[in-house]
Amino acid sequence: MARIAWVNLPNGKHVEIALTYIYGIWRPMSNVILDKVWIEKTRKIETLSEDELDKIRDEIKNHLVEWDLRRLISWNIKRLQEIRCYRWIRHKNRLPVRGQSTKTNARTRKGKSTAIANKKK
Repeated sequence: MARIAWVNLPNGKHVEIALTYIYGIWRPMSNVILDKVWIEKTRKIETLSEDELDKIRDEIKNHLVEWDLRRLISWNIKRLQEIRCYRWIRHKNRLPVRGQSTKTNARTRKGKSTAIANKKK
């Protein structure tokens, strides 16, 4: 089991997919990283040598991942809280932040809907 950026990557996965287990790395970024270090995307994690893993680690150091990215996001939300802006109020109330409609949609952000008893009369 390979360990990159303090995350254990699963052995049975392709490298392209396994890198997405690291917070802050999605499929497009994993493809860019693998293209820069000249590693095939379809290779399995357990077939990589230590040298190839070191190349991937060095390339990932150029990006904000895991705790650094989490800390940056939390600092940004705390900054919004300090200035008491509208976006922070939306964060606090667990509502969509970027102006989306919430009358019928936004179930992901608002949570499961609850039935209201005796609504129709």
